[in-house]
Amino acid sequence: MKQLRLIGGMLALAIMHKANAGTENVTWNGFIAQGITTSTDSHYITDSNDITTELTEAGVNATYTLNSSLSVAGQLVYLDGGNRFSQGSRVDYLFVDWRVSQMFDWQLNVHIGRYKNRHWLYSATQDVPQTRPSITLPQSIYYDGNRDVALSSDGIAIQSVSSGNTGTWEVRWSYGRSPIGKDDSKKLLSPQVQGRVKQDFVHQFSTYWRPDSTQLQLGVSLLQSEFTYQPAKQDILLNGGSMIDRITLAARYDSENWELSMELLRDRLIYQGTFANGLGLDVDKTGEGGYIQWRYFLQHNLTALVRIDTYDVDRQDRKGKLLEQSPFGKIPAHYGYMDEITLGLSFDITSQVRISGEYSRVRGAGRIATVLFPDSLIYAQPYWSNWSLQLMYWF
Repeated sequence: MKQLRLIGGMLALAIMHKANAGTENVTWNGFIAQGITTSTDSHYITDSNDITTELTEAGVNATYTLNSSLSVAGQLVYLDGGNRFSQGSRVDYLFVDWRVSQMFDWQLNVHIGRYKNRHWLYSATQDVPQTRPSITLPQSIYYDGNRDVALSSDGIAIQSVSSGNTGTWEVRWSYGRSPIGKDDSKKLLSPQVQGRVKQDFVHQFSTYWRPDSTQLQLGVSLLQSEFTYQPAKQDILLNGGSMIDRITLAARYDSENWELSMELLRDRLIYQGTFANGLGLDVDKTGEGGYIQWRYFLQHNLTALVRIDTYDVDRQDRKGKLLEQSPFGKIPAHYGYMDEITLGLSFDITSQVRISGEYSRVRGAGRIATVLFPDSLIYAQPYWSNWSLQLMYWF
């Protein structure tokens, strides 16, 4: 019932949008996406193998132009993705966009507020269903459990775009932090913790290069972030902290009838903490992963997709055997990796309506939950699958 009310409200907004399309200084758009989905032999989406309608996305985004160099942009969304991320509404981003300089071949912008992460190939479009290449993005890079943290941060971001004899260069830098709710803290650590995880900061830098007169784009991004745990008065975890260092390499080639893209990452993850029972947490591991994705444009309104995605939680333990010796309880070895192949098809019914479907076969479960404690794991067999069918409308 809540989904029906929400979709009805979004349709009303779409009608209002058409009626007020000529409003000066304000541009706004929205989207509604509803589908059916299921995961077999895992709780990746729901706690059963049943088909569910927990595939809802609805949002409105707007830009208010103050003058030729200053504007404000924001987006409010409602999400229901089952176990993939927290259900409910959230402000994805809300920031002031200051165009510091604009010349013939160079532009510099500063974003202040809850800015969008634009450091990966699809990070700037992952929040809008019709701009993504698939219903779900490759989990090695765009891990659903970190959706809100990875999408935006509260702070400052700087973006520079320049063109010259060597091609087009995009350089981005950002510094901020993202709020983390209590439910997300439990997902990150354990259902038994009573406190909250706080992101102290996230510092990112990226650069992308498109050589002149080519359809190739190459990029690299760096990320460093630290987290601390704020315990409750009575808690199983007395203190804790973690650090993440990430490097991501990206490449994309756009042809007339097809597109090939790939991203590779290496994560160094450090966890430390002290439990009430005297047991200490001291983890230092490096994960590796990435994907390669091919899209073929069969017709102007019909696109096929094939993707191979892989991730290893610890490059020194790619088969996950050491997880079975965890001092916090045995963790099955298949939570140490995750390999996935996805097939998808999208059809544009009109210029504003699309239906998409995809099927994924998965080996392992290393990217559907944080692999630290046995009680924080999301159930999955060594081999499992999921499929989705989603209808989307945008205005």
